[in-house]
Amino acid sequence: MSKTSIIENEKHHDMQLEDGASVLGAKDVNIKLVNPLRQFGRDELIERARAFAERCERPDLQDTFAKGALIAAHPGLFESEEMLNAEDKEWIRRETTHKWSQPKTLYWMVICCSLAAAVQGMDQSAINGANLFFPSQFGIPQGRGQPERNEWIHGMVNAMPYFSCSLIANWFTDPLNRYLGRRGTIFLTCGIAFITCIWSALTDSWWHLMLARFFLGFGIGPKSATVPVYAAECTPAAIRGGLVMQWQMWTAFGIMMGYVADLAFYSVPDQSGIVGLNWRLMLGSAAIPPIFVMIQVFFCPESPRWYMSKGRFADAFKSMQRLRNADLLAARDLFLAHEILEAEHEVSSMMKRNKLVELIAVPRNRKGMMGSGLVMFMQQFCGINVIAYYSSSIFADAGATQMESLGASLGWGACNFLFALPAIWTIDVFGRRTLLCIGFPAMSLALWFTGASFNIPEGSTARIACVALGTYLHCIFYSPSEGPVPFTYSAESFPLYVRDLGMSWAVSVCWFFNGVLSLTWPPLQRAFTPQGAFYYYAAWNLFGWTMVYFFLPETKGLTLEELDAVFSVKNRTHMKYQFRQISYYMQKYVFGHKELQKEPLYLHEKLSMEERMAAGTFAPAAAGH
Repeated sequence: MSKTSIIENEKHHDMQLEDGASVLGAKDVNIKLVNPLRQFGRDELIERARAFAERCERPDLQDTFAKGALIAAHPGLFESEEMLNAEDKEWIRRETTHKWSQPKTLYWMVICCSLAAAVQGMDQSAINGANLFFPSQFGIPQGRGQPERNEWIHGMVNAMPYFSCSLIANWFTDPLNRYLGRRGTIFLTCGIAFITCIWSALTDSWWHLMLARFFLGFGIGPKSATVPVYAAECTPAAIRGGLVMQWQMWTAFGIMMGYVADLAFYSVPDQSGIVGLNWRLMLGSAAIPPIFVMIQVFFCPESPRWYMSKGRFADAFKSMQRLRNADLLAARDLFLAHEILEAEHEVSSMMKRNKLVELIAVPRNRKGMMGSGLVMFMQQFCGINVIAYYSSSIFADAGATQMESLGASLGWGACNFLFALPAIWTIDVFGRRTLLCIGFPAMSLALWFTGASFNIPEGSTARIACVALGTYLHCIFYSPSEGPVPFTYSAESFPLYVRDLGMSWAVSVCWFFNGVLSLTWPPLQRAFTPQGAFYYYAAWNLFGWTMVYFFLPETKGLTLEELDAVFSVKNRTHMKYQFRQISYYMQKYVFGHKELQKEPLYLHEKLSMEERMAAGTFAPAAAGH
């Protein structure tokens, strides 16, 4: 394919606007923020880089910053860049050939972020074992002959942190990060988690426990939005996806550790007049992981981007030096981040509408809201957190003893963690849509099997085994699909100029419906029976599969420019295209026409198709396509 043809296609992409709805011109904004260095000529770019070295109080590295600026502007042309020597080029090559060979400080930061995610998970699951004990102690027992009001109160106690996150706490993320930085926000939220977990263990009534868990939301919400951002801002692009994935994986590890604590403290007897010491220790044990995060977080480097937002450029460079293998790489990444910040400030001053209006009014942004909202909503309504919070009660209802229920819950938590590991590889190999399109129907079948297992007569070992098997299979299918995809997908769904606001929306959707699940599971079981309650969430998985197949764009391996075009395709166009692809899938995978190629939909696919056609390797999927 000719260079002229590619340039013409890129010009067409840059001009393309769905409905032309933005006052400023959303495409122009996004293009400017993708790589603002490309607007400068070579000499001007070098001069800006040298001036930035002065601002970083490193005039001795002016040439290094100039080299870094040239690499950042045109990363694919470094081999022919005359300013670079052999050592410089080798450092850049190593980013591809030895991408996991990074400074120890970076991996220390990774450990800190992983522990913060584990705090999150343990905060979520420690309540599981306590659910077996505190309702009766606090006068809200459930079961046959008990008031329906008790189930709603029990559900609200479980759900309170997540409603607190979604409706209030999560919206403190921006000011906390602005004034305290990433590390300060993580330290504060872990401190809140520590205090509220101890507080929960000391409560003397259901409303007192509910109040403590309300404030626990302030230790969960801002942390869940800050840690992935902190990791993304500190990590090299080559391994950024793998690190963002760690949030979900180590949250799953924390959930598993919550079950370990539930099992460890189950048999602790009441002592010294303390009633319910076992469940109090279960809740209080979640205060241990935050201590380790708080001890080490300030030994990790602060986000260089945050330092620059405060005008502390020398500190920003020192921080970036600790996170990169060479001064050249640190200078390159810091200068590019600085220029993007400058472009963001310029865009903000030019905008005639605020970012909230832009998020809603621009069709491309609304498509990002829809996609991220869908995957976050379905992360809850696939039914996973019903089992995470109530598995001990579910296994007990199936006929298991309390100790057996806690043991089965631990096994479920281990599956949740272990089967998240493959997603580090599969999410970028198979893509987000593919994982979801496989995961949703599989999760639906697992939940149908779980619900049907309750039809086995009570007292049967087979009933307990089948319920456990169904929930385990559901978790195994969830962990590499709908588990890791939502946070990764949401981070990719929004253009830079509204990304923080868009992520706040996505995380709030996640936590709100997390609370809805926690609140409604006890009364749902009463109304639908355990069988019907599991069938209910099985049906939601089929809904999720349908919505993902027809409306969710793929984001795997795409640049920001390509994502801009992907999210500009109308839902109607996307749905019609996916209907046509049913014929393609049937012909290729059922009837064995392996030579067929998919019809292109997006600009980057059309460019690839033209290249394949020029090489004579493209076969249309069907006539008229």
